[in-house]
Amino acid sequence: MATLARLPLTHSFPTFFLPKALSFPSYRSRFRSFSTVSPILCSSSSQGDSKSLGSDSNASIVGDLLDYLNESWTQFHATAEAKRQLLAAGFDLISENEDWKLKPGGRYFFTRNMSCLVAFAVGEKYVPGNGFHAIAAHTDSPCLKLKPKSASSKSGYLMVNVQTYGGGLWHTWFDRDLSVAGRAIVRASDGSFVHRLVKVKRPLLRVSTLAIHLDRTVNSDGFKPNLETQLVPLLATKPDETSAESKDKNVSPSSKDAHHPLLMQILSDDLDCKVEDIVSLELNICDTQPSCLGGANNEFIFSGRLDNLASSFCALRALIDSCESSESLSSEHDIRMIALFDNEEVGSDSCQGAGAPTMFQAMRRIVSSLGNDQVTECTFDRAIRKSFLVSADMAHGVHPNFAEKHEENHRPQLHKGLVIKHNANQRYATSGITSFLFKEVAKLHDLPVQEFVVRNDMGCGSTIGPILASGVGIRTVDCGIAQLSMHSVREICGTDDIDIAYRHFKAFYRSFSSVDRKLVMDD
Repeated sequence: MATLARLPLTHSFPTFFLPKALSFPSYRSRFRSFSTVSPILCSSSSQGDSKSLGSDSNASIVGDLLDYLNESWTQFHATAEAKRQLLAAGFDLISENEDWKLKPGGRYFFTRNMSCLVAFAVGEKYVPGNGFHAIAAHTDSPCLKLKPKSASSKSGYLMVNVQTYGGGLWHTWFDRDLSVAGRAIVRASDGSFVHRLVKVKRPLLRVSTLAIHLDRTVNSDGFKPNLETQLVPLLATKPDETSAESKDKNVSPSSKDAHHPLLMQILSDDLDCKVEDIVSLELNICDTQPSCLGGANNEFIFSGRLDNLASSFCALRALIDSCESSESLSSEHDIRMIALFDNEEVGSDSCQGAGAPTMFQAMRRIVSSLGNDQVTECTFDRAIRKSFLVSADMAHGVHPNFAEKHEENHRPQLHKGLVIKHNANQRYATSGITSFLFKEVAKLHDLPVQEFVVRNDMGCGSTIGPILASGVGIRTVDCGIAQLSMHSVREICGTDDIDIAYRHFKAFYRSFSSVDRKLVMDD
């Protein structure tokens, strides 16, 4: 695969590139030589390096993940970057609004809302009724989002009103160098309206904490900010209304302005358009600090949005690399698929979320298009019964300072492989059968696997797994990469686990059919 490496220009320190073809699993010994040069590695691939990674099953994709994270500040940017990589790999873009003309051996994808993406590759030996081997993840992460009317002012400052999205650790957003990114609808010169991505790379906003001298009990009583009144980023000092500058229409605020004119001018500069041509905005607040390697031996990834862009990227890369050559699909009887959904962090109930029938409809259309006149209702039903879904979301690694929060026999560790998630109350969709099949794939390829069960005296989160399992009627396993600081503005996971997940997902595409055929059940 030809991957164009990208590095955001939001940092002043030099970028150092990792050696070519880093091998799994010996990261720590290979990275050690860099620790005396620079403790921060923010990008690790060139176009040539990335191309070689697809053909070497032991090569590291960590550098490419860092590039993906640094490019993907929002769900829209993550989808756009996935689209770019799929096109570069030879996948054909199709539209949900048009008829599909699919054929065995073809590779296709479509987007929805530019925050949801479904891609698939059809085996050359596919016949109607054969199954789908799918991996699903999500593109969104907890964050702050601008309110429709964000302009406000307090005590001589221009402030930006925000909404909380998802269940974030909001105290971690204080005293960070923040900016805005997302999408805009821009009026073109011909009168049409164009969807555009926007990303202001420089630090623009700040949510400041109160000095301890004015809050003496914060360390004893805890930091509990009011999310409506105290989690409000400041943009600038308010201009003097009597000054000449304040009379400039691009700077002076008005009660009619939904967003500060100063902010709008910055956005228009980034979009290279007139302020008045920006007709709609959907913006996230984003941390500007780049994703990077960390730890004494560079064995960690420090980044925002690991939940769940790490899973999304591993799934994307596994699909692309599993069918990169003309021979890759020559003996495949089934369809390999990924589905990257939006809005998981708020329940998935949206047009672009896993709660929508996107995957179900896509599967039905694929079967119909490939089957021509041979398709009946039973054909699609048989395809679903033969299918298997991997729901990939991040997992709770055991925290060394809070080990008691984990059930003592289910404490996933970093660098120890994918975590299979179990819950008797179906907060995860894993069953004994699906867990067994997924572990058999790992066993075939000598890959480590861990298991997680939440304590009985604690609540359990959930994923898109149960939503898709019940909505599509597909066998499903829930799994994830172990991480710390989940839902913080800066999270942490192990470098080894990224490559293990990638290899496990790629092995799933290439080996699941043979494993599944060995299982004998009544249904």
